Amino acid sequence: MQTLCVCEDKLWRFDADSFFGSRLSFSTTHLSFSPPRRSSVVSMVVKRSPKRLKYNTGSRFTKEDGLVYTEADPSASDSWKLEPIVNLLKQGAVGVIPTDTLYAIVCDLRSHSAIERLRRIKNIEASKPLSILCHSFRDIDKYTAGFPRGDGQGHANLFKAVKHHLPGPYTFILIASKELPKQCIRFGTSSAKYASRKNVGVRMPDDAICQTILKEMDAPLLCTSIKFQKEDEWMIDPVIIADTYGPEGLDFVVDGGVRVADPSTVVDMTKMPPKVLRQGKGPILHWMEFEDDQKTEIDKDLIPAGI
Repeated sequence: MQTLCVCEDKLWRFDADSFFGSRLSFSTTHLSFSPPRRSSVVSMVVKRSPKRLKYNTGSRFTKEDGLVYTEADPSASDSWKLEPIVNLLKQGAVGVIPTDTLYAIVCDLRSHSAIERLRRIKNIEASKPLSILCHSFRDIDKYTAGFPRGDGQGHANLFKAVKHHLPGPYTFILIASKELPKQCIRFGTSSAKYASRKNVGVRMPDDAICQTILKEMDAPLLCTSIKFQKEDEWMIDPVIIADTYGPEGLDFVVDGGVRVADPSTVVDMTKMPPKVLRQGKGPILHWMEFEDDQKTEIDKDLIPAGI
């Protein structure tokens, strides 16, 4: 498969199996060219940062090549484009992918250096909990204590209720297992307030691009949401995200289209009944308790910097 790209008034052809492009011999002044979806916006960014923003068209990657920018169909029908992204993540890269709610900055949860860079890029304090993106319930069972399954003594089997709503727009706070690296739950802090924290936010997004990437990973991805650096507003356009956070150290951005500014619903499953800490895209279900006016500072602090 080949891709055409206009750069510096020249037309370049990229092959799916090669990272490097070759310039075509005719001038763009005599060329009739129909750009792909939102390519005009992308071109604006290329002109502003031509050495930093590059299209990912192959499997080779070095940091000197700058930010890798990949446009993918929301249905993931062009999943071949995501293979290099998976390789980058396994090598310790930090980048941006779409979910069923917002875009997320992600990294391999087993890479300590990647976790440090993720927190530095987002300027997240060491005590702030993060979330993990999981492909299946098998991942959830491995890295957490799982969902309450009932004990025959009046405690409900919430696993049966939850499994009907995942994948979906929920972040469930669960007790972390020993398999989850400590950096993911209490990164570099000995404060008494966080010393006993062993919980983690868990997401299983209903998004084709996200699920395609997670399926090829050997472990879940650590994630955090993306907001404007000086405003408390979600960033939903991947082009703007690339232009804003690229200079901060991002390795790649996967463009799956502009999202809606609607984060996940956060539910604390470590207490009974489960308590909604943040109402978002996921509807509040009958077995959840929602007391927004009684939310304590501790409750607010438990909300992960997730999506």
